[in-house]
Amino acid sequence: PRASFPANTKMVQGSFKWHQYQVVGRHLPTDKMPNPTVYRMKVWAEDRVKAESKFWYFLKKLRRVKKANGQILSVNEIFEKRPTTIKNFGVWVRYQSRTGYHNMYREYRDTTLNGAIDQLYHEMGSRHRCRFSCIQIIKTATVPASACKRANTLQFLDSKIRFPLAFKLIRPASRTLKTTFKANRPTTAMF
Repeated sequence: PRASFPANTKMVQGSFKWHQYQVVGRHLPTDKMPNPTVYRMKVWAEDRVKAESKFWYFLKKLRRVKKANGQILSVNEIFEKRPTTIKNFGVWVRYQSRTGYHNMYREYRDTTLNGAIDQLYHEMGSRHRCRFSCIQIIKTATVPASACKRANTLQFLDSKIRFPLAFKLIRPASRTLKTTFKANRPTTAMF
């Protein structure tokens, strides 16, 4: 069941470090090329300024357009359509390690794509000692349960999944029965 919010409440999509931006830019119009090709790119960055910088970094590599002879047409932050529903996200990544460049596919379960990317950067940093600047996100997709591959994602796709309560403290029935000190030490392990 999805939570319902009052109409005047603004839905905040988590306090994530990384935000998804859509950056649109092109080469400056010249006499030879009065209508240059417009390029659109989705990038993850901490803020709008860094998103523009990342756009020029990739565009310079992919096409012969650099910041000095180009212009940004628009920068928009992209928000999740349903930020309260859990989804499976697939992320295709290219990263630089100490030995070379590698391609990788990863899966994450999260409510938002920004949350999944946040998990990606933390995991790549911990498992592969890979810095943010060495990671390039090629593609992202919402993956249906039938197409999930990774064991970490598959373990949560069971419809009868149960989480045992390993630590349970028996609480008093009313406030009058509450005491600071107990005669017997309480048993919290409910196995």
